[in-house]
Amino acid sequence: MASNAHNPHGRRLYLPLTPVSTPGSPPTSEPGARGRTSATVGRKPEWLKTRASVGPNFAELKRLMRDGDLHTVCEEASCPNIYECWEDREATFLVLGDLCTRRCGFCDVQTGKPLPVDPTEPDRVAEAVRRMGLRYVVLTGVARDDLPDGGAQVWAECIRAVRAVLPTCHIEVLPTDFRGLEADITTVIAAEPDVFAHNLETVARLHPKIRPAFTYDRTLEALRLAKAARAGQVTKSNLILGMGEHPDEIKEAMRDLRSVHVDLLTIGQYLQPTAHHLPVDRWVDPSEFAQLADAGRAMGFAHVESGPLVRSSYRAGRQFRAAMTAMAAMEQNENEGAGL
Repeated sequence: MASNAHNPHGRRLYLPLTPVSTPGSPPTSEPGARGRTSATVGRKPEWLKTRASVGPNFAELKRLMRDGDLHTVCEEASCPNIYECWEDREATFLVLGDLCTRRCGFCDVQTGKPLPVDPTEPDRVAEAVRRMGLRYVVLTGVARDDLPDGGAQVWAECIRAVRAVLPTCHIEVLPTDFRGLEADITTVIAAEPDVFAHNLETVARLHPKIRPAFTYDRTLEALRLAKAARAGQVTKSNLILGMGEHPDEIKEAMRDLRSVHVDLLTIGQYLQPTAHHLPVDRWVDPSEFAQLADAGRAMGFAHVESGPLVRSSYRAGRQFRAAMTAMAAMEQNENEGAGL
């Protein structure tokens, strides 16, 4: 994307965000306050440091990627969990280009005018999945508000293309909210993804400033529509901590997700991609993540993956399998309770 006077680095612009305060202090919404810098909260704690652990599956996938000139979000985003996920034969691909029509204060994907849709993309993604012999694939993508359907048809074609070449591979999609249009969400669900994910990311108070092109309620509505569009459809969402939220707001967001019957929830630590992004407010202790996982299970989530290094697609296959086991057990208990 060409740079200009307002964006000299060709990156997302820094957003003036809700000022950051210590946990427990009253929320404030003074406009234009920049809050703390990431340096203020100190260096990354030890629990955010990872070590490379290269197993045979990882080494093979790495070779396939290089030989086939293939690209995954796992590598390009320098995900710290790549060794675990690739060892499980799980990977994440970005579809519909790499330029987003929206801008979020935490996201490192560039904002700009996207290129035309590549009609060969579904087949290319499917071939990459086949060559890698994946057991689970996550298809994520940029917002494409320039397209009449938000790219819904491309999402559906990608799902069907992967199914055609590797029926044993489970498919999770992580698309935009499609501006809340039921017809477009239904188009994606009709292709029968195993999991439909759409991320809430942050609490209601911070949503307008951190995700200005999205709305809190529309995100919940997209998840509700996806769940209603197909019997048994598994839905999933994500929360990022360390962006200025307060503990009571986190649980409120979790309850809101359960109100639209979201099955899977991931919760992780925000890490500032560049100096042009939202600064880190706090390093969330692992014990808080564990408490939130317990709270989420008590609320009725089929599975909660919560930890400092957790990302939406972290151990996605394991998350899915755990959720399916939990949902089957819940259904059996309900049937037994009803005397069926």
